[in-house]
Amino acid sequence: MGMSSGKDRRGLVSEINVTPMVDVMLVLLIIFMVTAPMMTQGLEVDLPETTARSLRQKEEPIVVTLDKAGTITLGKTEVVLALLRQQLEKEYVKNKEQPVFLKADKQVPYGLVVSIMAEIKAAGFDKLGMITQAKEEPR
Repeated sequence: MGMSSGKDRRGLVSEINVTPMVDVMLVLLIIFMVTAPMMTQGLEVDLPETTARSLRQKEEPIVVTLDKAGTITLGKTEVVLALLRQQLEKEYVKNKEQPVFLKADKQVPYGLVVSIMAEIKAAGFDKLGMITQAKEEPR
């Protein structure tokens, strides 16, 4: 055995092993593909069909009104968002099949409208409609 000189030493390999990175990326892709459909949540809204005349109903529907200032009115009674669900649950006990109509000003933030819709759904109502104004045709 002789002394080795520095000439026999092999140089450092400067290649990157991408196999572990590809494995991690494929696992992340599979995780996102599985969880993405679960992340989409929505409210099931049963909107009434548009007709020329208003439909006659046996009962007066529950109307939740939201004005520009953010004031919430249930029927003719002003309520706060925190108590809206309790009031709606009382109405739900009376008649479970009664529809609820939401009448919101167009300048109200979308988030507030959605939170009120969530409260209506949480109270148990399945039939939720939006009251809108018909668009005038230009002459």
